[in-house]
Amino acid sequence: MRGIAEKRCILITGLLILAGLAIGGGGMRGQENEPEVISLLGVKLYATPAEGDELLKLERELAEAEAAYKAEPSDAELLIMYGRRTAYFWRYHEAIEIYSEGLEQFPENAMLYRHRGHRYISIRDFDRAVDDLTIASLLDDSNFDIWYHLGLAQYLKGDFAAAEQSYLNCLMAAENDDSRIAISNWLYIIMRRQGKAREAASLAAGITEEMEVVENGSYHSLLLFYKGVRTEDELTAASAGSELERATVGYGLGCWHLYNGNPAKAEEYFRSCISGKYWPAFGFIAAEAELARAMQ
Repeated sequence: MRGIAEKRCILITGLLILAGLAIGGGGMRGQENEPEVISLLGVKLYATPAEGDELLKLERELAEAEAAYKAEPSDAELLIMYGRRTAYFWRYHEAIEIYSEGLEQFPENAMLYRHRGHRYISIRDFDRAVDDLTIASLLDDSNFDIWYHLGLAQYLKGDFAAAEQSYLNCLMAAENDDSRIAISNWLYIIMRRQGKAREAASLAAGITEEMEVVENGSYHSLLLFYKGVRTEDELTAASAGSELERATVGYGLGCWHLYNGNPAKAEEYFRSCISGKYWPAFGFIAAEAELARAMQ
C-alpha cells in the first residue's frame, strides 16, 4: 500500500509541475472582433452571449461573482464561480486565466483543474484538457464531473481505450439516472468504435423509458434509438428546434451510421452538427474532431 501511495504522490507532483508550466497559457482576447476559438477545421468562432433580458441577467451574475471573489480572494469556491460566470459568456480564454491564477494560490484544488480542463476542451486544446483532468482525477478519484470530462477529452483525442476506462470510473461515481444516461451515451459510442458491439448492447439494455431524466433527454433518446425503441426520424424531429440538441443528437446519429457501414451519411450528420452557432456543444466539438481526422 505504501508503494502505491508513493507512486501516486510522485505522479501527482510531476503532473502539477507540468500544469504549472501551462499556467497563464490561456490568453485573453485582446479585441472584441478577435475570435474566441479557431476550430479544428480552421474556422473562426466568436463569443456570442445571450441577448436582451438573459444577457442582462448574465452580466449581473458575473458582476456579483467578481465582487464576491475580490472581497474574499482566499475562497477557492468564489474563484471557481467567478470563472464559471465568465465562461457563460463563452469567454473561455479569460476563464482559463482566472482558473490559472487560482491554481497559483490553490495548486492542489481538484475542481480548479476540472474546470480549467473543461474550458481547454471548449477551446479545442485536448492535450492540456487531458493533463488538467488527469491531475484532477488523482487529487479526487470519486468525482463524477472529473471522470466525465476526462473521458470526453480522451475520446476527442481518439484514445478510446483510455476514455472507456474513465467513463467506467465515472459510472461508479454516478448517483442518479440522469448521470448514468450521460455516461452510457459516451460509453456506448466508445465501445462501438472499438468493435465491442456486444458490450455496447448490454450497456444500452440497462436504459429504460421509465428512467428519471432531468437534463440529458437527448442522450436518453439516443440510447433508446440504439435499442430500437426510437426511430431516427423521431430523434431528428424532436431536436430540430434547438442548435444544442441538433448537435448532440446529430453527432450520436452520425456515429451510429459510421460504425454501421455508412460513412457518407455519418459525414452528412457531422457537417450538419457544425453548421450551427452553438460551437461549445460537445456534439459540435466531437463532429469537428471526426471531420478533422478524416482530412488527415
